[in-house]
Amino acid sequence: MPSTPRPLRKLGFLTIGLFDAADPGRGHESTLEIIELGERLGFDSAWVRNRHLQYGISSPVAVLAAASQRTRRIDLGTAVIPLGWENPLRLAEDLATVDLLSGGRLNPGVSVGPPMRYEQIKDALYPDTADAEDFGHERVRRLLDLVRGKPAGGFSGTEGFEVFSDVVQPHSAGLGRRLWYGGASLGSARWAGEHDMNFLTSSVVKAEDRDGPLDFAEIQLSHIRAFRARHPDGEAARVSQGLVVIPTDSANADQRARYREYAAERLPRTASPQGPARLLFAPDLVGTSDEIAERLHAHAAFREVDEVAFALPFTFRHEDYVQILTDMATRLGPALGWRPAV
Repeated sequence: MPSTPRPLRKLGFLTIGLFDAADPGRGHESTLEIIELGERLGFDSAWVRNRHLQYGISSPVAVLAAASQRTRRIDLGTAVIPLGWENPLRLAEDLATVDLLSGGRLNPGVSVGPPMRYEQIKDALYPDTADAEDFGHERVRRLLDLVRGKPAGGFSGTEGFEVFSDVVQPHSAGLGRRLWYGGASLGSARWAGEHDMNFLTSSVVKAEDRDGPLDFAEIQLSHIRAFRARHPDGEAARVSQGLVVIPTDSANADQRARYREYAAERLPRTASPQGPARLLFAPDLVGTSDEIAERLHAHAAFREVDEVAFALPFTFRHEDYVQILTDMATRLGPALGWRPAV
């Protein structure tokens, strides 16, 4: 029997932070303004994507450090940092620093796998160790251990006038419980649960069972249940869903037309698995808040989560994001049982 939909407890949004190469500062400022707006509207969280060698945010931790000084309440997340580009020890230091600056509001989301277009960039990224780098789950485990306070070295104490720690400094108590794993496969869901992480789902899953039904919601639901079955917190383990959601309640005619055109152009990729990894995409949800709420309540995976970070479309204008976020907070969220944070 279908589960009863959980009232939405936490409403968040996700942005890629696109910018014009000729004026990158304005794009980053727009992202910070959107995060500030999200806090004023009562959103529980704001998340930024990570893009390397593209015209989007390449340093989300730095952007969120700035956001931490322009907000006071809203949680700040990364969805996600691809660890193939990172040294876990150095990243642990940065994450703890920003968490302290934010007053304990950072929610780092990470993923694994080789960096995108690795053959083209490996000599710049890892000139001496490109063929020896491990891009699997061990890289996440190293980050978890370091953030959670396990020793990074074999020496602590005083040497001359300097004091050394064998634990990453600064250490931010509580950050280890706010680490998220972004996964699209059953194996990733199970690994995240076994390692006591939170689980970020999105608008893409892997259709790994070639004989199984090509139902996005059912595949995502199987990941959520597998994650919770392996997690120490069981049914209370945190899962956030990140579908692309575009409410049109207060949109003008031009915006509504562009939004529907955007979704229509992306719809064909949802019909069948894409590429060797058999990626299956969810359709973008465009319509009034009541229409979107009805579709979400019928979504098998949404029915078992009480947190979302709805993804903002990549290429829209600043004023479009203002309209979409305002409708999310004032119309869609309440239609899903959510109440704004105060």
